[in-house]
Amino acid sequence: MEKNILVTTTEHIPGQEYEIIGEVFGLTTQSKNFAKNIGAGLKNLVGGEIKAYTELLTEARDIAIERLRHNASELGADAVVMMRFDSDSISADMETVAAYGTAVKFK
Repeated sequence: MEKNILVTTTEHIPGQEYEIIGEVFGLTTQSKNFAKNIGAGLKNLVGGEIKAYTELLTEARDIAIERLRHNASELGADAVVMMRFDSDSISADMETVAAYGTAVKFK
């Protein structure tokens, strides 16, 4: 049922009244494989989008949201409002992404 949990960046959900349950998080740290890391290094020489990094961050974002939904589900939430992302580089080829927000229960 985690897929049914609404995740929104807005504070209010139109037409819904809800009570706040608490804060929820989804966190992941991802790295590229060795071959993609070499390709990204070569792309860095000529410029342009480094698709391996874009794919890395997209995958990390999706996993973080999935884990956020799971955390909200464990608390009995119907939705997460005010969802935000935070990300940081741990090293040259590792990224951590956190999705966080406020879990709510519809009245």
